[in-house]
Amino acid sequence: MAAAASSSPHSLATASGLLLGTTGLAMAVGLFVGWLLGGAGLGLLVGAIVGIPLSVAVVYRVYSRTT
Repeated sequence: MAAAASSSPHSLATASGLLLGTTGLAMAVGLFVGWLLGGAGLGLLVGAIVGIPLSVAVVYRVYSRTT
């Protein structure tokens, strides 16, 4: 029995790419701001903490537009 084709043009790879890309971007921004303020490690940590819910919101927004 063949699997049914998804009606959404997005795939699991798209969602994971959005999650990783958004989290990575937030971490890079946090690292840069932390480096400017003298605490690159702390900036990276704050970027990761902010980036996780931000990336979930981005994926939710992208997938909610297609329904």
